[in-house]
Amino acid sequence: MSMDFNFFMNDVVTQARNEITAAGYKELRTPEEVEEALEQKGTTLVMINSVCGCAGGIARPAAAHALHYDKRPDHFVTVFAGQDKEATEKARSYFTGYPPSSPSFALLKDGKIVSMVERHQIEGYDPATVVARLQKEFEENCEEL
Repeated sequence: MSMDFNFFMNDVVTQARNEITAAGYKELRTPEEVEEALEQKGTTLVMINSVCGCAGGIARPAAAHALHYDKRPDHFVTVFAGQDKEATEKARSYFTGYPPSSPSFALLKDGKIVSMVERHQIEGYDPATVVARLQKEFEENCEEL
């Protein structure tokens, strides 16, 4: 039973990773990769991925659709909570003032947090509502491309 469950979870994790990278997000798996990515100049959207239902049904679809907007971040990256623990911990160290939350989205400008869409703003909503929240943040904090 345990072996089947582990196989199933590996498949779920692989699918979740593939969905977000196929949408155009760069996956960060080490603290060093996180530091390099989040210290970049410009705006960066960080998607904290997870295997929960609201990540798969709401957050990842919203992450993919939010990219189709005139104003959007310069960089799109993701860390996977519960899987790449050190990378996630490093990313969260940039989100001062916000408790750990997954799934979630953090918008940074020049390495500093400017806004956060937390799990409680994702869970129970539809993807279109989350896209609208993200695009509102893009409108306020990003340059037109």
